[in-house]
Amino acid sequence: MALDQISDSPEEEMGFLDHLEELRWHLVRAVASVLVFSVIAFFFKDFIFDVLILGPTESNFWTYRMLCELSTVLDTPALCLEPFEMDIQNRNITGQFVWHIKSSLVVGLLIAFPYAFWEIWRFVKPGLRSNEKKASRGIVFVVTVLFLSGVVFGYFIVTPLSFNFLQNYMLSPKIDNNYDLSNIIGMVATLSLACGLMFQLPVVTYILSKAGIVTPKLMRSYRRHSFVVILVISAIITPPDVMSQVLIALPLTFLYEVSILVSKRIERKRIIREQEEAL
Repeated sequence: MALDQISDSPEEEMGFLDHLEELRWHLVRAVASVLVFSVIAFFFKDFIFDVLILGPTESNFWTYRMLCELSTVLDTPALCLEPFEMDIQNRNITGQFVWHIKSSLVVGLLIAFPYAFWEIWRFVKPGLRSNEKKASRGIVFVVTVLFLSGVVFGYFIVTPLSFNFLQNYMLSPKIDNNYDLSNIIGMVATLSLACGLMFQLPVVTYILSKAGIVTPKLMRSYRRHSFVVILVISAIITPPDVMSQVLIALPLTFLYEVSILVSKRIERKRIIREQEEAL
């Protein structure tokens, strides 16, 4: 009987150093996957820079063209943003090479994210109880979909609208806008990755609800406050017109409402479980 118990739960015999060794190998495989895809991305320099990174800086970018078509359908000329041209410069002799490497690493991280997260999850999962494992089934798929959806949203919506607004914002006609390469790449990467993390709100709500920190009642009581915050964020990163602000605010509001439903479901399951234990 004792032998069966030992064979069924080898994790219980692992010491602290054994867990560190296991974590180290999970991290090594995750980092290795990022590096492999980064090396591959390094050789696709023309596509990554001319199409992906510098794409939102051009007036014929997909988002601008779609907004112009949408402005015709909705009869809202403000949606068709003014054409612009961004003068991008490199003021550091090693700048282009260094940012080539950094950009490749960011692209490698985006492509390898599903596998890298799966490796981390493989380390965490054995430490969960059976009911927790059941409740977290499919979390790798959900986190990956939300993260990539956020990156796409940040790249195709937030980034081009921000570029257009900042490029056309003028203090004085005497001031010329000359942008450094690092600012452009940094802004594209930061906004895209930030939106990818922001789209994890339902997952964060799920974890906090399981811990009893967040409840649907609490989230409903702060719904108006959150909506105001969303509108402020939308107003900051979009041109000064209502339609552009709505395009940003709608997905964020939708994610907040989904998070309320997630918290509500967790609370319902907790009440059912407590009632069953009381019987």
